[in-house]
Amino acid sequence: MRVIAGQFKGRQLKSVPTHKTRPTTDKVKEAVFHGIGPFFDGGRALDLFAGSGGLGIEAISRGADSCVFVDQQQKAVQTVYENIKLLDIEDRVEVFRTDAKRAIKAAGKRGLEFEYIFLDPPYKKFSYKDLMEALLQNDLVADDAIIVCEHDASEDIPEEAGRLKLQKTDFYGSNIGVSIFQ
Repeated sequence: MRVIAGQFKGRQLKSVPTHKTRPTTDKVKEAVFHGIGPFFDGGRALDLFAGSGGLGIEAISRGADSCVFVDQQQKAVQTVYENIKLLDIEDRVEVFRTDAKRAIKAAGKRGLEFEYIFLDPPYKKFSYKDLMEALLQNDLVADDAIIVCEHDASEDIPEEAGRLKLQKTDFYGSNIGVSIFQ
């Protein structure tokens, strides 16, 4: 696993040493960022279900100002810390070990708002519509925000959630779908 482009292009990232986490492949990550960027002029990212932190780190490498990483697995959080230390970006990130719903509520209480939101939960265990509605209800979604949902290709993805509308869905191989909302 590596950073695809930007400031940290080519730098290797550590993977979470457990079968509970499914890393986004380099091919999918590259396609995602070409679809939403490929480079950014600032902004804040939220990497919910962060795993190794690859999506949020890629966003920072491509120009996002900062990122909040959230995962409930201890090994995942430890790997995120290792990766951000490797890249010396500790001053641009926050890392939380908690579940997604608590993280969304806590970020809302802090008045945080995000331009880039990455949702890559365990496949078929979360409703993307419910997650996006919770993000909206807690005022975490900036007006021009982009939300990227990585999902099992067989999952039903909503056409809209609140003011968020599905822009496109692409499939990679037989089992990975990526849907972008704005």
